[in-house]
Amino acid sequence: MIEPGILPIAYLLDRLVGDPAWLPHPVRMVGRTVPPLEHALRRLFQGPTAERLAGFLLLAVLAGATWALAWLLLTLTAWASPWAARFLEAWLVAATLAPRGLAAEARAVHRELAAGRLEGARRRVAGLVGRETSDLPEAEVVRAAVESVGENLVDAVTAPLLYAALGGAPLALAYRTVNTLDALVGHPSARYRFFGWASARADDLLNYLPARLTVPMVGLTAALLGLDGPGAWRAAVRDGRRHPSPNAGLAEAAFAGALGVRLGGWNRYEGVPHFRPYLGDLIRPLERARIQEAIRLMEGSGLLVLVLLLLVLSLFSPSLSAPIAAGWGGQP
Repeated sequence: MIEPGILPIAYLLDRLVGDPAWLPHPVRMVGRTVPPLEHALRRLFQGPTAERLAGFLLLAVLAGATWALAWLLLTLTAWASPWAARFLEAWLVAATLAPRGLAAEARAVHRELAAGRLEGARRRVAGLVGRETSDLPEAEVVRAAVESVGENLVDAVTAPLLYAALGGAPLALAYRTVNTLDALVGHPSARYRFFGWASARADDLLNYLPARLTVPMVGLTAALLGLDGPGAWRAAVRDGRRHPSPNAGLAEAAFAGALGVRLGGWNRYEGVPHFRPYLGDLIRPLERARIQEAIRLMEGSGLLVLVLLLLVLSLFSPSLSAPIAAGWGGQP
């Protein structure tokens, strides 16, 4: 388990600094290694079964290497300076979090809509979702933004915090590696149907608990913000399983219930329309104010997740204080 104090520092680092382009970012580094590795593996493994094996090797090598490199870097740094190792671990955990960036992108969509620039809002929301956005009406742009904020609360806040609490920065980074691979190769297109199978299944498995932890946090936050807390619970229980993803559907349904909107519907990917089952009820219109509400709901829920994990860690920290101090080179 991680030292409890590192989690809030990491969260604060993301809120204050985010992911500046001039700093090396572990997730971006992972993303850059995928294309050459995919090319090499596809030359060696051909055919459906072989492609699944190749995809599994890609997953195992990158996730394993990420964990090992992070652990080695922290261990070597701790020998030189325990305090430097603590700060490094906080920075590495912060690199797995993205509430600041997610909120900034969603706010940019809201600004474009508020200024009457629908075309600009379509371009901005394209950075949040994989669907085609070039001809979306305003309500569909709002839906895309709200769905992305809800889904990414799990991927970019709850899950990294949970895995950091359980296994420090190495485990949080390994999780984000799997999550990045799912985004790059895990979609069910013809190209990645077999090659991305392992990454998609691993992401589903790792997000199972974080998604279910997220729902009560969304419900409680909604109640605190004056939104529909019970509605978040009802929608998640009733509609969450309708979504193709066993995890994203829970968060999106909770957001739909909290905001009093209906999410889901027709999306187009590579020119092909796909229908996503409806989540929530059409109580309030999908207008731009819902984006701001979704951002506050995401930020509040993430903060509650952090508080909950700190409370749990504080229960275990007395029994863990000696090995932790020894591991960092301190005195028990």
